[in-house]
Amino acid sequence: MTENGGGRPIERVELGRGGPLVGVQGLGCMGMSEFYGETDEKEARRTLDAALAAGVTLLDTADAYGRGRNEEFLAPFAAAHRDEITLATKFAIERTDDPAYRGVRNDRAYVRQAVEGSLRRLGVDVIDLYYMHRRDPAVPLAESVGAMAELVREGKVRWLGLSEVTGAELREAHAVHPVAALQSEWSLFSRDVERSAVAAAAELGVALVPYSPLGRGFLAGSFTDAGKDLTAGDFRRFQPRFTGDNARANAELLAPVRRVAEAHGARPAQIALAWVQQRARVHGLTVVPIPGTRRAERLAENAAATRITLTDAELALLEPIADRVAGDRYPDMSSTAAARED
Repeated sequence: MTENGGGRPIERVELGRGGPLVGVQGLGCMGMSEFYGETDEKEARRTLDAALAAGVTLLDTADAYGRGRNEEFLAPFAAAHRDEITLATKFAIERTDDPAYRGVRNDRAYVRQAVEGSLRRLGVDVIDLYYMHRRDPAVPLAESVGAMAELVREGKVRWLGLSEVTGAELREAHAVHPVAALQSEWSLFSRDVERSAVAAAAELGVALVPYSPLGRGFLAGSFTDAGKDLTAGDFRRFQPRFTGDNARANAELLAPVRRVAEAHGARPAQIALAWVQQRARVHGLTVVPIPGTRRAERLAENAAATRITLTDAELALLEPIADRVAGDRYPDMSSTAAARED
């Protein structure tokens, strides 16, 4: 096993029953515009080129990332490679000029308003995969998904996705219109999605698209205390798992990840990504993780992880990690599926 995988394109899979063919690993583009400190746009564009060369064809963004700037950033690349990529974006997180404000809207009027904005910023006539980014329980799913289904019928969207929903919510939505993909956090550090959504996705033929499969960089061993190791503009400085005693305790959980990585001549991040792929196979799921990176060399390393196979003994060694993680995923978990599980 080499760190760069020899430059061979990764395998392709169907993203949900009847969905598009995409590389078995995608690319989260959020950090290219916001959240993780300053970005070198030239290097970020080089990373997009590296993704395509590696067979990474699912590019993930949202209207909330940089308040639309991330979609605008991707527009030239999408125009140059429209037939080679699958473009996914999201609606539902409402942002204003107040940087601290985060609202959630799922009503029909907002769905229609949001898609027009995304189409304009991305410079495309149709969005390949359109997600509801977060669920507002006050709005019936039939209204939200029904409005999304209208976009499919009108040719503005090809496939539908949901993010951070429970298994029951996924089944309810799928009954309104087929759902191609479920995007939820899933990693060695975060396994809430296994409570009910994983089984529902497997039953319905919905692909799972894990976001933050590297625990927002923690599983890569990048830092031990966000308060000391990260720049002022990095949102992880305010996440419970990444600061103070929690961060120091969680850093100790990486020991088995490093041990497995050494056995494969790989990096800890590659082991974390390989774990997601194999865990999904246990559940009979198609999975397309979307690790985010702004660096071409990291893109190549992440793609190479799709060729790592972990032994049963190694999987057993990694199994207890999630149960020992200190701190929640977010300071406020109210908008996640975990908050709505029975």
